[in-house]
Amino acid sequence: MIALGIERQADLLIIDEQLGRRHAQRLGLPITGVLGVLLKAKQLGHLPLVKPLILQLRQNNIRLGDALIERVLKLAGE
Repeated sequence: MIALGIERQADLLIIDEQLGRRHAQRLGLPITGVLGVLLKAKQLGHLPLVKPLILQLRQNNIRLGDALIERVLKLAGE
């Protein structure tokens, strides 16, 4: 994924895996994760709420830290 981002000179790399994120940051690649995508979608008016989607991710065993969720919900105004 990171190699493809470099090869394509991507404007943004969507990656959630912690080790991959650290490596991409060291390479100077702009990154976001699934929560960043959801937040941006809400900001652009494509989603009414992000909280139900975050809860659904957690129910499907996607590990998301409580502090991160709180920060995203605050930014989303939820």
